[in-house]
Amino acid sequence: MKMATTCHCERTNLSVRLFNRRFTRCTLGFSKKPENLRHAVALFVWHFNYCRVHSAHKQTPAMAAGLVEKTWTIEELLKT
Repeated sequence: MKMATTCHCERTNLSVRLFNRRFTRCTLGFSKKPENLRHAVALFVWHFNYCRVHSAHKQTPAMAAGLVEKTWTIEELLKT
């Protein structure tokens, strides 16, 4: 966290807004219940960190951190 900057936070916020339509009020996916929103955000974070290969690093953040050795499939994500 000592190396984190405002740019990192802004990029994360942008990714959340772009990839999770529940944060856009004018869509059908808008969460009215906080519990539904929490579950949607949790799924997004797991997918973003374990399944999605990031173009800048050619690996997932979990792989870069040494938490896993391969990219997870959606099936593996949902079994966890």
